[in-house]
Amino acid sequence: MRHRKDHRRLGRKREHRQALLRNLVTALFQYERIETTVAKAKETRRLAERMITFGKQGDLAARRQVAAYVMKPEIVAKLFTTIAPWYAERNGGYTRIIRIGHRLGDAGETAYLELVKTVEQKEQERGARQAAAEAKALAESGEKSAKKKKAAEAEAEAEAVAEDKPKRGKKKEAAGVGGGGGGAKRRGGPRKVGGG
Repeated sequence: MRHRKDHRRLGRKREHRQALLRNLVTALFQYERIETTVAKAKETRRLAERMITFGKQGDLAARRQVAAYVMKPEIVAKLFTTIAPWYAERNGGYTRIIRIGHRLGDAGETAYLELVKTVEQKEQERGARQAAAEAKALAESGEKSAKKKKAAEAEAEAEAVAEDKPKRGKKKEAAGVGGGGGGAKRRGGPRKVGGG
């Protein structure tokens, strides 16, 4: 029996489990939303909220605690500069788990684990996404017009080359008829040697 053992083992040894949870916490702070199983999400939530609390403290000791756990230095910086200020007025409950159903392969129950955001933050992100989509569309239309220009130039060159080819071709034909090449061309097959 596992009396007084409140954490999930997740079917892994200690080292493997710790590495898995560190990776999940790092991915959560990097992408702000991850998809995983419900059991892993519940275990990751504990640790992620602890890291956010360290981020809210903001001192050197807290930064070292987070740096010892989170896998990437740039994500540590993001936690302290971007994520922790979101929750300055909030005491806990920084993440949420949204169940999304069972996996097709092994019927494992899956969920999204995401950082809780305010309505204003969501509106800002939506505006940023729309601006990025518009910029991408403009860039693609610019590329298309540039491609059309290149295609028109290539056609013009092809026409110029096509006009030159018949003249050259006539010269070759004239050289072929008047020259002493004579006769039909040989097609594949072995040559006969000797006169027999």
